[in-house]
Amino acid sequence: MEIACLDLEGVLIPEIWIAFADKTNIPELRVTTRDLPDYDVLMKQRLRILAEHGLGLKEIQQVVSTMQPLPGAVEFVSWLRQHFQVVILSDTFYEFAMPFMPMLGNPTLLCHRLVVDDKGKVVDYVIRQKDPKRHAVLAFKSLNYRVIAAGDSYNDTSMLGTADAGFLFHAPDNVIKEFPQFPAVHTYDELKELFRQNSQRQVI
Repeated sequence: MEIACLDLEGVLIPEIWIAFADKTNIPELRVTTRDLPDYDVLMKQRLRILAEHGLGLKEIQQVVSTMQPLPGAVEFVSWLRQHFQVVILSDTFYEFAMPFMPMLGNPTLLCHRLVVDDKGKVVDYVIRQKDPKRHAVLAFKSLNYRVIAAGDSYNDTSMLGTADAGFLFHAPDNVIKEFPQFPAVHTYDELKELFRQNSQRQVI
């Protein structure tokens, strides 16, 4: 059996923090894992900015409620599920990502959780484990699944390298340049073709 492991933001949905940055006019919040490889540094920076501006979970979720999957993402996931088990491995948070899951056909989502105080302020975050995407792929492979993965950011590269086949999708030029070992495509049709080519099964 084969499992398709996908990143969420930038691959299937827009970047939530960028949408929130644009809504609040706080450009510093536009920094993502496409720009900064160290996730802990990135999240501490985000928490500091939220605190400085008095913003909490409610304000972020209000922006999330206005968002939709990227054009073509729903159809792509539907096609993928016809041929593979589909798991989304993301460094986002359940508090942000869950509204998107019904839109995408309710695939399995493995991500993180926020720590929110009684006033609704985001005070911390809890990751499942260090380098969780890579560990998830290793776990699937230990169960004798073959893993094909796609992502767009620095924090996806260990997942891509651990998978039996890994691709960059919608990745920025800096990530593509630094990781030339991963095929890079920018449309869902191109991504489908990579899954077809790298599957050990006949995928139509």
